[in-house]
Amino acid sequence: MTIVWTVVGIAIFFFGLLLSIAWHELGHFATARWFGIKVPEFMVGFGRTVWSVRRGETAYGIKAIPLGGYVRMIGMLPPAKGGTLGRSRRTGPFQGLMDDARAQSQMDVLPQDADRQFWTRSPWKRIIVMFAGPFMNLILAVVLFSLVLMGIGVPAATTQIESLEKCVLPAVAVQNGVPKECPAGAPLAPALAAGVQPDDRILSVRGQEFGPDDGTALQDAIRASSGPTQIVVERAGRQIPLTVDVIPNVLPTRDSADPYATVTAGYLGVALDTKYMQLGPGDVAAQIGNGVVRTAEAITQIPARVPALFGAAFLGEERSQDSPMGVVGVSRIGGEILAQQDVPWQADVSRFLMMLAAVNLSLFLLNLLPVPPLDGGQIVPAIWEAIKRNTAKLLGRPDPGPVDAAKLLPLAYVFVIVFLGFSVMVAIADIVNPVRLFG
Repeated sequence: MTIVWTVVGIAIFFFGLLLSIAWHELGHFATARWFGIKVPEFMVGFGRTVWSVRRGETAYGIKAIPLGGYVRMIGMLPPAKGGTLGRSRRTGPFQGLMDDARAQSQMDVLPQDADRQFWTRSPWKRIIVMFAGPFMNLILAVVLFSLVLMGIGVPAATTQIESLEKCVLPAVAVQNGVPKECPAGAPLAPALAAGVQPDDRILSVRGQEFGPDDGTALQDAIRASSGPTQIVVERAGRQIPLTVDVIPNVLPTRDSADPYATVTAGYLGVALDTKYMQLGPGDVAAQIGNGVVRTAEAITQIPARVPALFGAAFLGEERSQDSPMGVVGVSRIGGEILAQQDVPWQADVSRFLMMLAAVNLSLFLLNLLPVPPLDGGQIVPAIWEAIKRNTAKLLGRPDPGPVDAAKLLPLAYVFVIVFLGFSVMVAIADIVNPVRLFG
């Protein structure tokens, strides 16, 4: 059944990725149509067309390689300055590429469509069309974060003890499950040694009282304690005072940007029960803000992580949990989440939706990079064109005309080659040495 649920999880998450891509392209499509730009194709994927249907002037379809998508608008590039659409292809390597791109851009332009080309629209309209795709990913991320934080809620510790650890081990070593047997010579955990029992509720620590939902404050009090400590537990309706010997131990750091950071603090050896608490709109905004910052930092750190990724893909080196992942990797993690046993359904659904939200935040930020063929590669030329035209207008000079985005194509080809190489390396690493979140 674990294998079945893993396959189901992979399929569901992969479908979620395809929906995210289609949702992104819908932003481009809707705004392009709104501004009267002709859109011959709306496709999810690349390569050979698997299925398509034509509605009006647009063909909608799915292609064989589901690693992206596109909306094809006519006239994405303006004609060469001083030239004609029928000019011969130049022989220079970059000039030839530009001519080919212009010819491809103009291949669906019929005489009656001359005023429906993308480049003929004012810069602010082109900016809206290109920004609409990433913005749709941001909207989807906000919706998913809201569903989790305001609908399902987040796990919050209570003061009820769910289970006891048997022996003293660094807490970071048992995050994926308490060992069934203690190593030889390992001392008993302080709570077990003091007579604390599962299902007890801790009422106070050193005289500081805690309500049923004050689990976080209780954990802070335990971490701040050391040596013999007086606690009071509630058991079967009775209050029982106990003395526990709180010892220092290596624990995960809470509220840190680094999920693998540790700190030495007071250790009792209890696992507190949790319940899911709904948060408000302010918490959603803070989560999205933190997510944007973390995602932006991760994107800027990609070049520095290439050597480690190469080692994980081809040299058998250990792969870290914060290693870059592609479609294969995140889909596999989605299956791994759904296959988890003995966890609340809220945990599965929350992890699933939060990871899909993180993917959409990544799509939002990545597509704003000012590099063709990403959306930012069209936004920046449009902004520069607006600046040039407004400056010329203020100075009483002639309109300088459209900015030739085709001049950025050499950079685009370099970016595509690098991106494809990186994607292949990530895919290989995801297959032969995948990231594992659950041991």
